Amino acid sequence: MPKCEAAVVAPAMNKILTYVDANVLIAAFRGQSIVSQAAVAVLRDPGRALLVSDALWLEIVPKARFHRQQHEVDFYEGIFTLALKRVCWNETIMEKACELAPRYGMAAMDAIHVASALIGGAEELVTGEGWNKPMLHVQELRTHSIQLRTEPTKR
Repeated sequence: MPKCEAAVVAPAMNKILTYVDANVLIAAFRGQSIVSQAAVAVLRDPGRALLVSDALWLEIVPKARFHRQQHEVDFYEGIFTLALKRVCWNETIMEKACELAPRYGMAAMDAIHVASALIGGAEELVTGEGWNKPMLHVQELRTHSIQLRTEPTKR
């Protein structure tokens, strides 16, 4: 696993520091559906700077390596190389995840991703989770799903 940078990196001027979770990267790699196209659009958006984490790396890269999917590994590693900032595992992230999970009813990895985004200074978290998932309802961070809305918009 590549090393994390301990130093905080300021986002490039006028770019939104965006944390993406694993299903965004998986969808972008698979590239066949409307959701995949939305994932690729997020990754290619010149108005964004990407924030990644050790948790994200652990969720996607080892499994692709195990299954000897070298093109997939190369794709993920390329995203990590292009990311502006990488958040390292640390006690602060775990404490924040333990605080967020029961507050919003989030699963463990979702809470870790949200905590990593917050600690890393993200302005936005983009996920491939459905719109009804608890991680999309956190108040501390702007969240967005690449999934199509299937329920009517509430007014």
